[in-house]
Amino acid sequence: MRTLRALAVAAPAAALLLAACGGDDTTGGGNGDGDVVELRYAFWGSDERAQMTQDMIDKFEAENPGIRVTVDYADFGAYFDKLATSVAAGDAPDIMTMGGAYHTEYAGRGALLDLAEVDDVIRTDQISDDILAHGTIDGSLYAIPTGVNGYAMVANPTVFAQAGVELPDDTSWTWDDFAQMCTQIGTALGDAGYGAQDLTNHNTLALWARQHGEALYTEDGEVGVSTGTLAEWWEFSNQLRESGCTPPATLSEELASQSAPEQTLIGTNNGGMSLVWSNVLEALSTASGEELQLLIPPGVAGGEPGSWLGPSMYYTISARTEHPEEAARLVDFMLNEPAAAESFLTDRGLPVNTDVREAIMDDLTPVQQAEAEYLNRLEEAVGDPVPPAPVGSTETASIVTRLNSEVLFDRTTPQEAAEQMIAEVETAISK
Repeated sequence: MRTLRALAVAAPAAALLLAACGGDDTTGGGNGDGDVVELRYAFWGSDERAQMTQDMIDKFEAENPGIRVTVDYADFGAYFDKLATSVAAGDAPDIMTMGGAYHTEYAGRGALLDLAEVDDVIRTDQISDDILAHGTIDGSLYAIPTGVNGYAMVANPTVFAQAGVELPDDTSWTWDDFAQMCTQIGTALGDAGYGAQDLTNHNTLALWARQHGEALYTEDGEVGVSTGTLAEWWEFSNQLRESGCTPPATLSEELASQSAPEQTLIGTNNGGMSLVWSNVLEALSTASGEELQLLIPPGVAGGEPGSWLGPSMYYTISARTEHPEEAARLVDFMLNEPAAAESFLTDRGLPVNTDVREAIMDDLTPVQQAEAEYLNRLEEAVGDPVPPAPVGSTETASIVTRLNSEVLFDRTTPQEAAEQMIAEVETAISK
């Protein structure tokens, strides 16, 4: 089995807290003296994700009757505050789901177990080094991706048809092409909708930067995008708003505060396109009742590939767990057992274990199969791997959201927003 020590780099996704504990006796678990081992498992998500997780836990406990796991969950917005409180109080869950750069930050605080300590339990031979590298900090593996997904332009073919606009060829379209068809859709729909929801967030800026030969963060953990590139994006975003492609500031601000699929323009069939992570296609399709389509995001004419394959989220183990081997058994089960993948399917991204991925393909819904097909296509169009997100970069998302609001309402210029963003992110990652 591949050693877990010599892997490199870290990358994007999100996180939230939940708890898990339980008990039973007999074989396949326990601490060797007949006592029940109780584990706490923390994650974020909807009631549907919680049901999937409990189904997986039931299977795990059936195979490990000496271990019981209790889960608790909350929505994404509350997770980090709750997790931070638990970790600070010395009461961290045994297994914690991480996202974005949070695994970097918690590892840096000594809160995460170096998984080399349990490399005889967690199997990694069917997970690529490129995937494992996302969870490696300073040469040690602290987090393993739950699955992979990709940034995508989701399109509603029904809205396109209503507007009399054809879907683009996503192997060659540019941002200029996007702007033209987005404006056509917005004009055709009138008061009934828009060509797209406002696109600005830190993931979009990372995509835009890479297409311009830059990066949101360098491999040295510094800001790698220029003021000019950021200002150019916000100028483009203003043009989209003014042309009727995207909503006015008041509606965009309202939509930015509503993360549920059924609250989005795509989910309500009031928008033609939106930039999303591929693993939310199922939820958006359910909300809209339409057969939505994933498109490779538009590019810059003559520019570089900007897309990347990234972890959906991460599994980590608390450095203070009293049961590292049992916690590792649960992580191994979630990563490597088809039974677990049958519970999750693509909810946590496409399985990172290639054998498991193949085993569940026939169980996927048509929408989930479309996600898998999209990732296969995207893999051929991605650029270089994304450098690690540095400690402190978890503040970037809120910085971008706040500054974007200032630009939307014309309270600051694109140039001013770009300068302020770089200054604030530099401050955040230098603390």
